Amino acid sequence: MSRLEALFSRLSDEGRTAFVPFIMAGDPSTEASEKLLHALPEAGADAIEVGFPFTDPMADGPIIAEAGQRALKAGQTLTETLAMVRRFREAGHETPIILMGYANPVVQYGTGFASDAVQAGADGLILVDLPPEESALLDANAKQAGLDVIRLATPTTDHDRLGRVLERASGFLYYVAVAGVTGDRSAGTDELASAIAALREKTSLPIAAGFGIKDAASAKAAAQHADAVVVGSAIVKAHEVEGFDAAVALARDIASGVHEVESKQ
Repeated sequence: MSRLEALFSRLSDEGRTAFVPFIMAGDPSTEASEKLLHALPEAGADAIEVGFPFTDPMADGPIIAEAGQRALKAGQTLTETLAMVRRFREAGHETPIILMGYANPVVQYGTGFASDAVQAGADGLILVDLPPEESALLDANAKQAGLDVIRLATPTTDHDRLGRVLERASGFLYYVAVAGVTGDRSAGTDELASAIAALREKTSLPIAAGFGIKDAASAKAAAQHADAVVVGSAIVKAHEVEGFDAAVALARDIASGVHEVESKQ
């Protein structure tokens, strides 16, 4: 059983929701982002999304886009991001890691990416700009390596499209709770509940909700319905403006809100 499967199985048995913070590898430096990565499990992270920077982050709002630009200026590469994950595992952490970014760096890396990612200790991959129709080679390599390819659904994903999205999805389904970029407005609770209920009719995969979830209150509301709650922009911003301690404190506060929810409605 993979780390992600084990996580969601355990939390399902406990009737709890996963808290999944996002950080940008290399922002503002490899050392600073790595320090934050190592602190997040103790702060309550059940899994962690580690972004790798790209020059044209079309799905990202200004906070994460600027974090990626800072990381690129500091020299962060996909190879160094994998090395970061490897050091995380060497330190004894078992928290699942999901790499998140854009297809171009993975294509440039080559067909050995999935295998190298798993060997480094990654568990899943989200490529926000790679449609299922263009993902056959990656899917095959990832399946062979044991890397979950996590797909995204949005409020505008129709029935036919959802079928293609789910066809080779694994790990969990990432529901983009708002039609917009990261850090945009929050989804209404009723809207989120209805959307996730509809998705559950189509898939047995755990469902994570992200985009527009900014604090403990909005995370707790999302946790009433989702199997995981992803928070990125707020943590990235806290790290940028107030530093390491503030980012960890915010993560801990959001984790407490998510973990207060004992069961899905």
